[in-house]
Amino acid sequence: MKLSIVIVNYNVRYFLEQCLHSVQNACKGLESEVFVVDNSSVDGSVKMVREKFPDVILIENKENLGFSSANNQAMRKAIGEYVLLLNPDTLVEDDTLRKVVTFMDEHADAGGLGVKMIDGKGKFLPESKRALPTPVVSFYKIFGLSTLFPRSRIFSQYHLGYLDKDKTHKIDVLAGAFMLLRKTVLEQIGLLDESFFMYGEDIDLSYRITKAGYKNYYYPGTRIIHYKGESTKKSSLNYVFMFYNAMIIFARKHFSKENARSFSIMIHSAIYLRAFFSILTRFANRIFLPLLDALMIFAGMFFMTSYWEKNFIFPGGGHYPPEFMMIAVPIYILIWLISVYVSGGYDRPIMLRKVFQGMLAGTLLILLLYSILSENYRFSRALIFFGAIWGLAIMLAIRTLFHFSKINGFQLNTIKNKKFVIIGEKEESERVADLLQKTGMNPAFVGLVSYHTCKGNMNGFIGDLEQIKDIITIHKIDEVIFCAKDVPAQVIIDKMSELKDAQVDYKIAPPESLSIIGSNSINTSGDLYVVDINAITKKSNLRSKRVFDLTAGLIILVFYPLFLFLVRKPIGLARNIALVFFARKSWVGYTPVSGTNIQHVPLIKKGVLNPLDGLKSNQISEDDKNRLNILYARDYHLTNDINILFKGFRNLGRT
Repeated sequence: MKLSIVIVNYNVRYFLEQCLHSVQNACKGLESEVFVVDNSSVDGSVKMVREKFPDVILIENKENLGFSSANNQAMRKAIGEYVLLLNPDTLVEDDTLRKVVTFMDEHADAGGLGVKMIDGKGKFLPESKRALPTPVVSFYKIFGLSTLFPRSRIFSQYHLGYLDKDKTHKIDVLAGAFMLLRKTVLEQIGLLDESFFMYGEDIDLSYRITKAGYKNYYYPGTRIIHYKGESTKKSSLNYVFMFYNAMIIFARKHFSKENARSFSIMIHSAIYLRAFFSILTRFANRIFLPLLDALMIFAGMFFMTSYWEKNFIFPGGGHYPPEFMMIAVPIYILIWLISVYVSGGYDRPIMLRKVFQGMLAGTLLILLLYSILSENYRFSRALIFFGAIWGLAIMLAIRTLFHFSKINGFQLNTIKNKKFVIIGEKEESERVADLLQKTGMNPAFVGLVSYHTCKGNMNGFIGDLEQIKDIITIHKIDEVIFCAKDVPAQVIIDKMSELKDAQVDYKIAPPESLSIIGSNSINTSGDLYVVDINAITKKSNLRSKRVFDLTAGLIILVFYPLFLFLVRKPIGLARNIALVFFARKSWVGYTPVSGTNIQHVPLIKKGVLNPLDGLKSNQISEDDKNRLNILYARDYHLTNDINILFKGFRNLGRT
């Protein structure tokens, strides 16, 4: 056996599917075996691998063992002369595996090899080649000197920015996304260190390879796409702590005590400094707009109240009681802001109609509460009305001003219908076009581009691949979708790299899949269009579902004495009320399905009730239960939860 490929997966089913398709093509003519180690995914990854890739050796873990342990499980079983550790959020060229194996055969001193990686926009990823993170190198990286001087031999050592990315080099550290390793070297130095749960294990193994007298090579003769960060959110605090703590483990293991102590102090300082600024930035980002709205509405109410008092209510002199501005107005503002939040007026990108809906709902609620108050607390309906108009006007004005000022994060949702081109053969292009229409994106334009040169009869195509640059310009295309069934990975990567400066995004449609995969930015988790599911994951739906849970919980709590005689398990109902209030459960969730049959649906909280409670008969097959869950997730409406709650209220005590 020449090559063993090991892929560790954790809840990235659609990326894994694309990766395996590319590996399958790259393995042709090469004696190889492929392992997929699944770390207890809940997104249907295991079922997908069994059904679509029966030749893959699948190792199914019942818990998340981490990257190192999972890779070691497969490496212990691998029989190839070389072992490739490959991330699931990658795509390899059709000749990648043959080229890297040939390189290793020709370089007996090579213990490991990495390749040129590009992101989902076709841009080079600097982590393709790295130096050992010594305290000095890490200092330059952590405190931004490597960013300020990206090609300096002194400051850019972390990513070796001074080395030509298009030439082969001996390097210190291989990227964990693609690590080709010589099996005899692994037998000599050992496998991945399992004290690294995630991150740092690639640095540790690379260092042990060089300590054993072998070389690590950066080889740009072939490329891979690395979507970078689908398995983890690299902007999260959790990532910061895990990554830097991995660096500390590495330092303690390989550096002297004095250097390790200095390195540890520096790393801890970086962690807490970055965490502090991250928390501060997130808090400021979330509170800034509501706080500005509140201040501007209060200022407007203050001047309106003074004018209204002087000219209409107390023309001879006098004022509203101080409680009006000190208590009533802040309560009005709070109700307006909460209503705007619940309506989605603070979601990004900003939708002005959501602000209008929130202000309208808040005003109606204030007027309703006003009508039931005693006369002592009914100050002025007119000021409520004028305050609402002022509040709506100033909130719309603030958002519009920020939008045209191009302040990052405050863009309005202009609901632009994108223009797409799909590159492939006729049958697959039309399948993907139909798939795109079903996502509910309502594209403004979908053009089919032939992979082969078009001569004479266009057969429904607007052009061919060689004309793609002109097609993008003339039709003002927003996204280019490649059909992986028809277009080789090497061609896809060639075109992405060639057009990396074009203002377009790229997606790849794996064969026989209900997904279109891509990443608009290395700083985002990537766009993933999946036909069968999307609605329940929208922020507005999740927020509405939570508001419904709390509202229904309060009503049930108030009428609990009555429910004692209506539900089957009253004690269970009391427990469920508490779990719902503490966001441990929802009143409605998915229908339970046996583990071997479950389909991919977005993760939501476990439900007390489920869609099956809304049916007259609950004797349905496992496949029907799956379909019921998919329908619930795809076409979610709050009325569905209300209907299920009414029909299944006797089961509200279910545990």
